[in-house]
Amino acid sequence: MPMMPTDIATITEQLLSYWPGADQALVRRAYEFAEEAHRGQKRLTGDPYIQHPLEVARILTDIQADPATIAAALLHDTVEDTAVTLPVLQRQFGPTVAGLVEGVTKLRRLDFTSHQEEQARNLRKMLLAMAEDIRVLVIKLADRLHNMLTLDPLPAARQQAIAQETLQIYAPLAHRLGIWRLKWQLEDLALKYLDPEGFFEIAERLGQSRAEREAFTEQTRQRLEQHLSAAGIRATVFGRAKHIYSIYTKIREQQVDFSQIGDLIALRVVVDTVADCYAALGLVHSLWMPVPGTFTDYIAKPKPNKYQSLHTKVMGPQGQFMEVQIRTWEMHRTAEYGVAAHWSYKEGRTDSAMDKQVGWLRQILDLSSDLKESHEFLELLQLDLFKDQVFVFTPDGDVIDLPRGAGPIDFAYRVHTEVGHHTVGAKVNGHPVPLDYRFRNGDICEISTSEKAQPSRDWLQLIQSSRAKAKVRKYLREQMREENLRRGSELVEAALRHQPEAVRQTWNEQRLEEIAQRLYYASGEDLLAAVGYGDVEPSTLIQHLVRDYQPPRRLSEEARLLLPLEETAEKAAPLAVSATGVAGLQSHLSRCCNPLPGDEIRGYITRGSGIAVHRAQCKNLIYRARKEPERVLPLSWGDQASTTARATLEIVATDRVGLLSHLTAIISDAGVNITGAQVEAESGEFARLVLTLAVRDRGQLERIIQRLTQLIDVVTVRQIKPPS
Repeated sequence: MPMMPTDIATITEQLLSYWPGADQALVRRAYEFAEEAHRGQKRLTGDPYIQHPLEVARILTDIQADPATIAAALLHDTVEDTAVTLPVLQRQFGPTVAGLVEGVTKLRRLDFTSHQEEQARNLRKMLLAMAEDIRVLVIKLADRLHNMLTLDPLPAARQQAIAQETLQIYAPLAHRLGIWRLKWQLEDLALKYLDPEGFFEIAERLGQSRAEREAFTEQTRQRLEQHLSAAGIRATVFGRAKHIYSIYTKIREQQVDFSQIGDLIALRVVVDTVADCYAALGLVHSLWMPVPGTFTDYIAKPKPNKYQSLHTKVMGPQGQFMEVQIRTWEMHRTAEYGVAAHWSYKEGRTDSAMDKQVGWLRQILDLSSDLKESHEFLELLQLDLFKDQVFVFTPDGDVIDLPRGAGPIDFAYRVHTEVGHHTVGAKVNGHPVPLDYRFRNGDICEISTSEKAQPSRDWLQLIQSSRAKAKVRKYLREQMREENLRRGSELVEAALRHQPEAVRQTWNEQRLEEIAQRLYYASGEDLLAAVGYGDVEPSTLIQHLVRDYQPPRRLSEEARLLLPLEETAEKAAPLAVSATGVAGLQSHLSRCCNPLPGDEIRGYITRGSGIAVHRAQCKNLIYRARKEPERVLPLSWGDQASTTARATLEIVATDRVGLLSHLTAIISDAGVNITGAQVEAESGEFARLVLTLAVRDRGQLERIIQRLTQLIDVVTVRQIKPPS
């Protein structure tokens, strides 16, 4: 980012460098209009407010946005933050620029029932506008990037909330549009506020080795460029640094130390033609030994965001692993700028490639009528944002793209809603498969149907796509009302049994009708049916009942009332481990690394306390193995079929009414009991919950963590040492 503030001359100069003949007058008029509208306003940084739209416009010139987008960026806050109205913008700048500004303007603060509802409605409004004109989102991404660059004056709690939303919504949207330049900056800045210690540790480690790494990269880059030239391949080779967030996620996912990350060095080869790409690949593999299983051809099979490149990993000079990417100049533009590489608005045309790229979004928006609550829209949006895709063929050879992990039910609903409703089985590649089968790229699927078949509630556990999930929920609501009523009543009665007698006595038909109206259901029966088909958790009704009995409670207060604050009698059963050559020693789980069934484990023979069971990657164990190797032995888990282990999660989340039902429902749906809890209000808007769970194995715990992390109001979820 430039050190000096951006001015309008810089913006127009940069615009003309890639868009000769651009309408400079439009851009300058937009600046002058915005400067006058924002005159006297200042940001929390102390800068004049006009500096923000100028920086947003500069970010957009970095990805070579068109003149109308630049003008709209300069004006994007005038309607929201000044007395300017949309009709005035339409008269001054025309419908295109005014429409873009309207798309990024938040709804006025209405009487939203929750922060989540406000967030969902604003996102839905922006995405509806984006579906009509992709430039709406590109402006919003640039706006969010500059806001992330200037977060420091805000309170810590607000910084974390904005950073979490950036990581959960805006960075994945940038990825979906293929705008790499914005994606990596949004991710790095979000990490800086969500885990400052982790961010600065990696930044410092990168800085310490930067000079040596840059010298090595430059030598290797020159060598490859010389070999390519000698082979008659015209190419430019760039050294590329991995960004901090990608290193951070790799360390966490692979549970390795920074020193074990072997491919911090990367080269990018840009050539003229596709044929040159494959020729360059052959030359790279002749120079350095390729690492088996690491080659990916995204040219023959592009990513859903239109990204194309050849990826390979090699053992480079001095035995260092290197990643090499090879692409044409056109592919390079698409990789860096995403949809912004294909602007065609200057002649009033639409771009079919762009239309396909946002097709997934239009599918979600088409489901709006099936979604009854704001949390459903956010859930399904994130479901589609975070899932990589898999491509499956129909028997006729048509390609259907689905979220990775999708199966026959998802496929059936993509073919047609009625096909999905009546699915009874499937064949993949000519062989029958169960409905919980997970597709691989290139599978050919054929669906079997029966008029007597109908969706099952169990399907919701198998479905990965937002479309299928919404359609099944709608069917269960409409076609199974009586069953849903019965089931809803049973679930509410079961939840009431855990409440104090004074609360249970307040439950009656009048109370049910009042809560139904509060939750925007037409009648108490409709609300009970919603509980029956899983649209409303029983705990939501209980919370409203308790709130009526006592003053309104925030998340921290509700947790103290509804969760077992001392560990219950449901203790985790002893976990069996087995070791070769050692008998008669008791074992206990180490508190430093919290091993669970499913982890690779090793044991340390303590002095007087039996075998301490550690995860194989535990730093304490590795240290002891160096000092006393004779005391460390391999272990394996025994029969854990009927036992559970205790795992402790720390959850930092928005301290508001209603979130607790989401947290406990996710844990309950996973078949896990909460055996203990600690809760405290953090500063400002947040609360910290420490939950003790009885889980079967590591996989079950990781699925819960992943699902909890996707909730908008959750800031962080992590496993910690059990409370003393």
